Amino acid sequence: MMTEKLLLAPMEGVTTYIYRKILNKYYKGIDTFYTPFLSNTSFSHRELMDVLPDNNQGMHVIPQILANNSETFLTIASKLKDFGYSEVNLNLGCPSGTVVAKKRGSGMLSDLKLLDTFLNDIYENCDMDISIKTRIGVDSLYEWEDILKIYSKYPIKNLIVHPRLQVEFYKGSVHTDEYNMTTDCLKCPIFYNGDITSTESFDRIKSNLTVAPEAYMVGRGIISNPNLISELKGTTQDNPKEIFRAFHDELLDAYTEVMSGDMPVLFKMKELWAFMGPAMNVDAKVLKKIKKARNLVEYRNLFI
Repeated sequence: MMTEKLLLAPMEGVTTYIYRKILNKYYKGIDTFYTPFLSNTSFSHRELMDVLPDNNQGMHVIPQILANNSETFLTIASKLKDFGYSEVNLNLGCPSGTVVAKKRGSGMLSDLKLLDTFLNDIYENCDMDISIKTRIGVDSLYEWEDILKIYSKYPIKNLIVHPRLQVEFYKGSVHTDEYNMTTDCLKCPIFYNGDITSTESFDRIKSNLTVAPEAYMVGRGIISNPNLISELKGTTQDNPKEIFRAFHDELLDAYTEVMSGDMPVLFKMKELWAFMGPAMNVDAKVLKKIKKARNLVEYRNLFI
């Protein structure tokens, strides 16, 4: 059973305020939610809705920023402070090729001079707490020691470590030895992220960590199986199938209300089923029908 804090990792296009709010309604146990990253100083309507306090009531939400330019970071952070936020999270972990090519996300880890200058600017000029979510390097485990030397210079609120390299994306085993190195080098709280998909994987990972983290961040595991929250926390869900059905139906209705037309809603639901189907052992024939649904009437009829 997890006694530490449980954090929901951000996922672009998935863990929006609608998803977070409805997930929190039906599956209690997440201590902190992180928003998908903000990267532009002018918020789109979607981004604005995602961070408005009225849309995040009853939850501890921390906005995440993706930037390699301190002026951009500080402008976004200032806007978020005006909304009442006291902490932001810096994304140094995204492994996406398009992000990395611009030396953002984990791509900034390839230029330590840029990283050091950027961190110096934001920590000196931002009057908010700044936490960091990071990978351990780009293409070599030997990079981590030098990255840690830079991190050690700054008052990081907490460091969320996904112990994989950028080039590994989400494949292969996590590098727990490098994670353990982090707790020896830094004084700030170190949180763990990566490959927690079940209570068994959680226990296995935890047994390989020399210092127990104060918090664990989980993303794909919870998106694939929302009941994982209860499983990790050691709480019981009465009628889990009924709870999931209510969660699914309310999510579908909420997307239908704010989106124009069937196709954007279907895209959202099919994207979720790509995660949930295999994890929840949904019959392949059912998943095929979901994938082939051409409109919301067809989709809804699958669940009658």
